[in-house]
Amino acid sequence: MLGLNYKLRDLEKLGREIHVGLIGCGQMGRGMISQIENMKGMRVVATADLHPTLIQQAYLKAGINEHSIVLTDHLEEAEKAIEQGKTIGTVYSDLVTSLPSVDVIVDATGVPNLGAEIAWKSILNKKHIVMLNVEADVTVGPLLKQVADASGVVYTGSAGDEPGAVMELYDFADAIGFEIIALGKGKNNPLNHGANPSSVEVEAKAKGASPKMIASFQDGTKTMVEMNAVANATGFLPDVPGMHGISGTVKELPSLFQLKEKGGILANKGIVDYVNGVAPGVFAIISSDKEEVHHEMNYLKMGDGPNYVLYRPYHLTSLETPLSIARAFFHKEATIAPWQGLQAETVAVAKKDLKPGDHLDGIGGYTVYGKLLTQGDSAAVDALPIGLVDQNVVVTRPIKQGEIIRYGDIEQERESMIWKLRSLQNQSSNNSSPKNKLEQPRPFLV
Repeated sequence: MLGLNYKLRDLEKLGREIHVGLIGCGQMGRGMISQIENMKGMRVVATADLHPTLIQQAYLKAGINEHSIVLTDHLEEAEKAIEQGKTIGTVYSDLVTSLPSVDVIVDATGVPNLGAEIAWKSILNKKHIVMLNVEADVTVGPLLKQVADASGVVYTGSAGDEPGAVMELYDFADAIGFEIIALGKGKNNPLNHGANPSSVEVEAKAKGASPKMIASFQDGTKTMVEMNAVANATGFLPDVPGMHGISGTVKELPSLFQLKEKGGILANKGIVDYVNGVAPGVFAIISSDKEEVHHEMNYLKMGDGPNYVLYRPYHLTSLETPLSIARAFFHKEATIAPWQGLQAETVAVAKKDLKPGDHLDGIGGYTVYGKLLTQGDSAAVDALPIGLVDQNVVVTRPIKQGEIIRYGDIEQERESMIWKLRSLQNQSSNNSSPKNKLEQPRPFLV
């Protein structure tokens, strides 16, 4: 990340700028538009959302003159307006991903199927893609990265999102030779697997947020998905299904994240987890086998060892996304990506008793929540990834509350884009790694 400010200033001095296309103008997208308006060498030139008024409001709040905002669904008109220094709003995401003048696409939709489609089309159009859609990434990210690499563009998660913030600590500690014991994040609300849009309605309204988003925070799905992304990037795994999820303070973390025989909670090193009580921060637990390093860490007031904590007490979500945009544009590098392939899986668990004929409703809804397993454990029970859950998925047998939903428990009424990409990803994994085959999805309904 160092030096990006100078590169952006130099780009602007040359009379150029990074042209950003944004899809999804909710809370994350609006914040990003305003932040980029304060930056040198970068501009959001096109935004897509189903509600054009949200786009207009976002541009106006960012300080963009109303006469510079053009709402259009036509490629030639949009391209001409951008050439004139204006900004585009549209209801069609395909328009944004196909605009020749756009350099980098940001997906801020939060919808797994839509995010998968946006990423796929961005890559095919030779554009870098920044995903603020971790749910899509943990489901089909390995395939999308593979295709992006082959196409010569960058597929990346976002700085400021918790996986990206964790990755900063990992890269720092790994680069200077520390042993990394654990990677994790804080959770700032009590775990409630039964949370749904109705139960969080009042809180969501007070925060001006989507009830489904708040429900996905409370029921733990968002935490599972975020650490799933870290697992796929680093190869670190959940120590137990669903992770430990202990409570503690930052000062207590080094002693808690030790092996059981040394008084800690861990059965293994190299794990991902979350902790109640250290939100909104992220952390890495590190150690060393060198006596002089321990002496220096003690001198630097990092603790008595043998474990130490690196703690970042903030993550600025989409306000930091421009850093990933710039890094992809200038350095052709990802902030975080599934470099290790599918290492873990966030699987769908029934929020309530389900019966044949019930439709599942997706992340943050009334029917399922997510639980993080190793990929091996997930494949062993043929578990359904939560990123594949939507209203086209129909239950075919009785499923008890708290039970993992399996491919064999459901059928599909319609094949969505993310299911197609997941099938391709499974085939690719089967062909390239026959000793670690992923289970294929069951046939779709006719």
